[in-house]
Amino acid sequence: MISSAPPSARIVRIRNTTDEELTLGLAGAGLSFSLDEARKVAKILGRDPTVVEAHIFNTMWSEHCSYKSSRTVLGEHLPTEASNVVLGPGEDAGIVRLCEIDGVSYCVAIAHESHNHPSQIVPNEGAATGIGGIVRDVYCMGADVVGVMDPLRFGDPEGPNAERTREIVHGVVEGIWQYGDALGVPNLGGDVYFDRSFDDNCLVNVVALGLVREDAIVRSRVPAEARDASYDLVLVGKPTDPSGFGGATFASRILDEEKALSDKYAVQVPDPFLKRMLTVATQEVLALVRERGAAIGFKDLGAGGIACATSEVGAAAGLGVRIDLSKVPVAERDMAPEVIACSETQERYCLVVPTGLTADVLRIFNEDFELPELCHGARAEVIGEVIPEPRFVLLHEGAVVCDASTEEITTGICYARPAAERARNADAPAVPADVDVTAAILAVAGSPNVASREHVYRHYDGEVKGNTVVRPGEADAGVIAPIPGEVAGVAVSADGNPFLGAIDPYTAGAAAVAESVRNVAAVGAVPIALTDCLNFGNPEEPEVFHDFVEAVRGIGDAARGIGQRDSDEPIPVVSGNVSFYNQSSAGSAILPSPIVCCVGYLADVTKHLTMGFEEPGNAIYLLGRRTGALGGSEFARGPLGATGGQPPAVDFEAERAMMSCVTVLAEARLAAACHDISDGGLAIAALEMMLTAAPDRSIGAWVDVSTLGGAERSVLEPNDQGRPVAASVAARLLLCEDGGYLLEVAPRDEGDVVALLGMKDVWFRRLGETTDDPSLTIRSVEGGDVTIARDDLARAWNGGATRVML
Repeated sequence: MISSAPPSARIVRIRNTTDEELTLGLAGAGLSFSLDEARKVAKILGRDPTVVEAHIFNTMWSEHCSYKSSRTVLGEHLPTEASNVVLGPGEDAGIVRLCEIDGVSYCVAIAHESHNHPSQIVPNEGAATGIGGIVRDVYCMGADVVGVMDPLRFGDPEGPNAERTREIVHGVVEGIWQYGDALGVPNLGGDVYFDRSFDDNCLVNVVALGLVREDAIVRSRVPAEARDASYDLVLVGKPTDPSGFGGATFASRILDEEKALSDKYAVQVPDPFLKRMLTVATQEVLALVRERGAAIGFKDLGAGGIACATSEVGAAAGLGVRIDLSKVPVAERDMAPEVIACSETQERYCLVVPTGLTADVLRIFNEDFELPELCHGARAEVIGEVIPEPRFVLLHEGAVVCDASTEEITTGICYARPAAERARNADAPAVPADVDVTAAILAVAGSPNVASREHVYRHYDGEVKGNTVVRPGEADAGVIAPIPGEVAGVAVSADGNPFLGAIDPYTAGAAAVAESVRNVAAVGAVPIALTDCLNFGNPEEPEVFHDFVEAVRGIGDAARGIGQRDSDEPIPVVSGNVSFYNQSSAGSAILPSPIVCCVGYLADVTKHLTMGFEEPGNAIYLLGRRTGALGGSEFARGPLGATGGQPPAVDFEAERAMMSCVTVLAEARLAAACHDISDGGLAIAALEMMLTAAPDRSIGAWVDVSTLGGAERSVLEPNDQGRPVAASVAARLLLCEDGGYLLEVAPRDEGDVVALLGMKDVWFRRLGETTDDPSLTIRSVEGGDVTIARDDLARAWNGGATRVML
């Protein structure tokens, strides 16, 4: 199938072949696209492609690069525009306005990606390069990276693959902290779930936040000025090597454990110390660009390497590029041109600069910062130029090895996949009449999916830049004050419950938005933007694609339905990623896992809230009805052993009202502490507020379950409140996972708080009070109050995740 001619003339024969011949030929050439796609390439070109062209189309038409199965769905359902959006999806990172100080408009750049397959095969390097890639995306927008996050999903640590799962957990966590800490970027949080569906496909999602002045934003595209002036393409960073060759296609196919050894070579090699020096040097280049008033383009080399980065910057401007692969610094002699073009060597950037500025750019990298001395073969080098024709032209050793339309390469493939709803178990979990409320609460608190995540986040440096206000574990969201000398702050949280995805993907998407919004609001920040990472199995299976469509629809509806606090606009989705084929060759797919990140703004970080109780004798207010629906809850999956039922519906109007009220209360300093209600329900939220109080405090609490309602009603009638509630009803209402908040309020502020809750039309109850008795007491349960000692709660909650990760 591949001719034996010299490299410049090698072709992949597609035309005039049978399907059987083409199948064998594609496999022999290491190409993974379908027969129809291969024949479409030949039709577009009007000839058989060269080997280089075949690999470029194979890479750029992979699911990872092309979004061929998802982009129509994303465009149909997600709101990406709002008045605070500077740049939405389509470039390396989204950008939203944060605030204006002394006439300067400050913005947040945010990117959200996945590095799932590489982290399953080589956990440390896979996770580390995930962090490396996401911070490059933000740096490329001209921003200074101010924080990262890492939502993680692992296999069952107590199941048949427990040993391998624990190895992956340890490797991933090590890779994240080793890279992030060395780079000097604080880790602001994340979340962790365990389930057997992730045994063969862990999820390593990564988020990076950056701060950038609006007048200093750089685009990841060829500038419009290149239509009338000469522009060069400069490659900066490590010498290109074969690592990561085929990485994009590797991430776009079902994972085969039998090929794990060979797949290791599709995983890149991280170098955070070189990245740090590249970042400093790049800041010098950007300062020079601003001084000269020049327009440039700046793009990360990630999936698809040189081919992806250079074709995309050209296509985005409707222009073309001409690249000489012979000028690319390489780590090995005699590298094939397709490997030079498509390998995913880490720590590389592409700059598109005016020819008159090129010499200064090369000097800064190669002489001022001595890149060749820092890493053997590293340097900045001119590898090509912008051309007016929208063509992607590659040369190697003087011969043309690729000549194709940039538009066809970058957007030439799109599918309308069939979707079919799968059968689901709708049987509602039954709670035994004689349920032991104490045992149920302790079992849920000790579940690895609910318990403290300290064993993970204690590995990370959350304060490395010195501007962290709220660290992981102290509240529902991380908070930083990124503008030197100013009190303006940014809050961020990432959320998504995969067990909701198994029952109702639409609710999973909507609930991910709602929980991330609640987490940001719970620290006092006003939500301003969202990103998403959508993790699913094989989109060619109609049931999987239906799950995907429903989850995206849920995210879009929630973003619009909850909306921004001070306007009728949606909370815009400004960046994101789709990760398909999270499915093993044995046919096992992950639970549908939409993960949403929310960014919030605090005008004054001194008014932030944390979740630990502050003082005994304060009131505890519940915001948000308890319906008692248990579908997808930890109580149902654990103590009850049930996997079906309906999850709590997400009430967008209620979520909007609660978010608005909580953030106003924080701004007015009317709340002492706040915590959102999600995994584990009300009882777990209360114990977490107890256990995260200041170390020198042993604050307890009592709550009156009679204020919550009966099995069929979310609220008891006024004359029923105070009457004892059956244990089964109490357990259901304490452990159902309807969204809401717990507020700690000082007695002097209760009147103002109640007035505001009423004005905002928020459902609430005065649930109980904090005490100086170190225990959690549940009042109004038939048979007597339920009291659980703080030590017992701490033992379960602090040890639940640790015991399965050691």
